[in-house]
Amino acid sequence: MLARVRNKVLFSSKRLSAYLVTYPNQHKVMAHIDPIAKGKYYKFNIVLRQPKVGGVFHCQKCIINLFGRVYLFRPDKYEHSVTRIEQGERKLLSFAVTI
Repeated sequence: MLARVRNKVLFSSKRLSAYLVTYPNQHKVMAHIDPIAKGKYYKFNIVLRQPKVGGVFHCQKCIINLFGRVYLFRPDKYEHSVTRIEQGERKLLSFAVTI
């Protein structure tokens, strides 16, 4: 059995959340959209640790993509995914905002 994603809640309110997320070796995120009932949903992700092989983030349209480590995007509007992590783990600090 593969290890599960560790998602540590750092802060959570109605409009703003912050998480420390760790994706283990062999994990991947299939292409998807995160629907919300109302408003605009933004994610600001900072990759703290990149895997040695794999774990590449893809997004249909990023607002900001700095060096493949800092992303601002609309998960409610654009499809996004992460390729399979072949070696190592992927750790990120993730902020979610609904306005």
